[in-house]
Amino acid sequence: MAPLNVSAPGRVCLFGEHQDYLGLPVIAAAVNLRIGVAATTQKRNTFLLDMPDVEESLEIDPNQEQVYAHHRDYLRSAVNVLRREGLVWRQGYHLTMHGDIPINAGVSSSSAMVIMWLRFLLETGEPKREFTPEDLARWGFQTEVAEFGDPGGMMDHYCAALGGALWIDTHPPFLAERLSLPLTGIVLGHSLEPKATIETLRSTRKEVTEAMEQIKRTLPDFSLATTPLAQAEEALNALSPNLRRRLYANLRNRDLTLEAKASIPSGDKAVLGKLLYAHHEQLRDGLDLSTPKIERMMDAALEAGALGGKINGSGGGGCMFAYAPGCEEAVAEAMRREGGVPYIVRVDEGASAHTSV
Repeated sequence: MAPLNVSAPGRVCLFGEHQDYLGLPVIAAAVNLRIGVAATTQKRNTFLLDMPDVEESLEIDPNQEQVYAHHRDYLRSAVNVLRREGLVWRQGYHLTMHGDIPINAGVSSSSAMVIMWLRFLLETGEPKREFTPEDLARWGFQTEVAEFGDPGGMMDHYCAALGGALWIDTHPPFLAERLSLPLTGIVLGHSLEPKATIETLRSTRKEVTEAMEQIKRTLPDFSLATTPLAQAEEALNALSPNLRRRLYANLRNRDLTLEAKASIPSGDKAVLGKLLYAHHEQLRDGLDLSTPKIERMMDAALEAGALGGKINGSGGGGCMFAYAPGCEEAVAEAMRREGGVPYIVRVDEGASAHTSV
């Protein structure tokens, strides 16, 4: 049998950062940084997985209930999720996993891996079943978030499964809508600073939830999804300064996301850049997600001609990106001078599978 190649993309979040786990909409796009496996059959009915990027290897018997070796053991949890769907695997494979998505940097490397692995399991499992990209995204959420009781939403899984630029309604039952967004000029910048994704998400979610509980004491009908910011202003002032900043930032970012969706059809690049940076300001000042190095990279990108940009991912390190149509190389060099690693990226397709000739 010819080798089977399966891959899935990372993503950038344009609008709605730290909003998806609160049930608010986001705008995000898959980018052409991917993780994949090349699989060849073997006699032993197991999956022998080599991961040279992280200098690890793993052998899994997919026809046994998986016992997790550690929290967030996604390769095993994906097997359990699809075993519950009735799948079995009658053929063993030797696989090599490789990717160019920066790891633990806010570009959704873990979700891309989960979606890629689920797609491989579906391609090789029996009975063969029809599935949609939306199905794949939901299994991804189950594998990575629900299975371990972690905070998080479905933005990353939708991007990796569907690809393209997406408007994502993260309020159950969830919906992803493709946007006609000819997005070019994105320069991703890796700060090389480590971040703690789950811990940041959990802390931020806890504070916003506490702020919502407190504001309802003076504004009982408050809704994060629908209450106008102007209507909430007076009640916000009754909160502690820290909780006020947190909740104000989420309300403002909600409105920026809606404004961005309305303005996208115009194709006005300057407006898009301005909205991106306004979102970054709330992530920086309201949610404390930026770092001095990321700010230096952002300032350098803007001085080199970028129209805007924002931190990308959970924050506290990792990546930012600049929107720099027409001056990508200059912006990339400006980031490099500040000690970052730049990637000029484009919008890409979702999870894919094909056999090599």
